[in-house]
Amino acid sequence: MDYKKLHDFVAKNQKNICQITVMKKGNLVYTDTWNGFSENDNLHIASVTKSIISLLIGIAIDRNLIIDLDQKILDFYPDYQIKRGEKTIQQIRLRHMLSMTAPYKFKSEPWTRVCSSSDWTKAVLDLLGGRAGITREFKYVTLGIQVLSDIIYKTSGISTIEFANRVLFSPLGIKARIPYIAKNKEEHIAFITSKESRKGVWLCEPKGIAAAGFGLCMSSMDMAKIGQMCLEEGVYYNQKIIPSDWIKEMRSPFVQCGERFGNMAYGYLWWIIDSKNNVYAAIGDGGNVIYVNPGKELIVAVTSTFKPAVFDRIQFICEYIEPMVC
Repeated sequence: MDYKKLHDFVAKNQKNICQITVMKKGNLVYTDTWNGFSENDNLHIASVTKSIISLLIGIAIDRNLIIDLDQKILDFYPDYQIKRGEKTIQQIRLRHMLSMTAPYKFKSEPWTRVCSSSDWTKAVLDLLGGRAGITREFKYVTLGIQVLSDIIYKTSGISTIEFANRVLFSPLGIKARIPYIAKNKEEHIAFITSKESRKGVWLCEPKGIAAAGFGLCMSSMDMAKIGQMCLEEGVYYNQKIIPSDWIKEMRSPFVQCGERFGNMAYGYLWWIIDSKNNVYAAIGDGGNVIYVNPGKELIVAVTSTFKPAVFDRIQFICEYIEPMVC
């Protein structure tokens, strides 16, 4: 690999990239940093958080904390007061939330309404359902899946962050994450848009429930460990962390997405890049990525600072990273 050539290309053409870590056949073959960041710095990995939540749901099912994906959402909220005339929320299941096929009563996500509330889960439950019923239409949401984090808390009896630390991060040798609660709108926006190094935090709503759709801060080395565990079908250094059946299920295409999403398919909070060859990825705003290519035994992890509308990061990995190491 021509390390200097790649470093210079990223500096010139992918200016918000901060870290890249590449693993091939279980070995670290490349790691580099840009924009003043070090290997151990943490960045907000945005919607890659969603894919971590998927892994935690798989572990919860394996530990019989959750029965299966056909459990109805309201099974976990028996005291929730259903609005008069609502006949759809009763039919929404975990599978719909994980595959982004749950129906909502909004066209665009009401960020202010949810994030300014004292209980994000309650605010999201009030937005689920609607007259159209269960259509299996793909509707990519970030706030809507907040109930998944709350369900992990409800079923495990510990916070989502503590659950993640115990059953996922610690076995992978990833330092424990700590909760961070934004005190106001300004702090919330600053958390998402800041281009500075972060501590190992996970954004939480006011009740302390970790955000499910965004908010986790990690390094590319941390992310590469998660990718390697996925590539090994849930095993890391001979330790089973997640059942192989869950890894296979979450990376299987559940719904085909349109042109807006690069015509990719979607599994359970993971994007399917190439279903024929089982290539899949966790993708976050700004171009944060955990890229898993089992056929080539390749993991590529990328962290980036906030930048809207970055759509070419997978293309960059396929065109520039893969050919240099495979």
